[in-house]
Amino acid sequence: MLAFYVHDLSPFLLRFNENIGLRWYGLAYIGAFIFGTLLYRHLARRGYSDLTPDQVTDFITWGALFGVVVGGRLGYMLFYDLDGFLQNPFLFFRVWEGGMSSHGGIIGLALYSLWYARRYHVSWLNLGDNLVVVAPIGLFLGRCANFINGELFGRATTVFWAIQFPKELIFLPPGFVASTLQDTAAIDPKFSNVDAVVAGVSSSPALRNYLATILTPRYPSQLIEAFLEGVVLFSILWIMRTRVRLPNGILTGTFFIAYALLRIAGEIFREPDAPLIGMFTRGEFFSFFLIIIGIGFIVAAVTQPSFPKPEEKEK
Repeated sequence: MLAFYVHDLSPFLLRFNENIGLRWYGLAYIGAFIFGTLLYRHLARRGYSDLTPDQVTDFITWGALFGVVVGGRLGYMLFYDLDGFLQNPFLFFRVWEGGMSSHGGIIGLALYSLWYARRYHVSWLNLGDNLVVVAPIGLFLGRCANFINGELFGRATTVFWAIQFPKELIFLPPGFVASTLQDTAAIDPKFSNVDAVVAGVSSSPALRNYLATILTPRYPSQLIEAFLEGVVLFSILWIMRTRVRLPNGILTGTFFIAYALLRIAGEIFREPDAPLIGMFTRGEFFSFFLIIIGIGFIVAAVTQPSFPKPEEKEK
């Protein structure tokens, strides 16, 4: 039999107590903000943006807060946990427990950029074109954080690079979990609940060896999605942005279509984390709407073409 890697990474870079510490998930958002700002400023200096480099920092800062964070969290509540949100709306603020929707973040950022464009009289399409070039950085880092957290794991497989995720216990039948917890508590009494088991894998070889006998080998779909939504999508948009002179809106439309198609491809490897909508996963279903939106942006860009109006260009 193949010996698969049992996921034992900690969600904390630094941990001060059981629930407080420096989490990789939070660092992913900080990294996305920093690298996204630097890259957008670079595009502005190159003459691709209607914003000046100094305006970019302000735009990205508030866009990250209101667009990505609020939109992403609200999208998760509405798309994936509506019942829980309606029962307890304050779940929205418990961001440390995880739960962000990339679709919600995209919609939130689109709405924020629309408000900003009208408020400061700049081209909404131009804002969008430069935002979508830097957006895959955040998508890449977010998926890597999902992997470190051991969440949103993939479908069952027997490929040699499969991984066994302890958080699978959260979704298994109660009877099986109860029997498993009896065995883990026999290894160490502190391993008497699922959270303790997940947290204890990295420090207990005996627990890790036991879990290797019961957990399902799965695709590391988080890393597959990081490659597709991050590396591949960024490469496409960066080449289009820097190698071809395009009307405002083309890149935005391309992003929506390409992201949707790559997300659908990634869903092939990902275990559905919510009930299906017909024959489709939630990620696939919402991606179909993004394709329609993307086509709309491209049609608008072609029928009424406009181009960036740079104020500063890199020498």
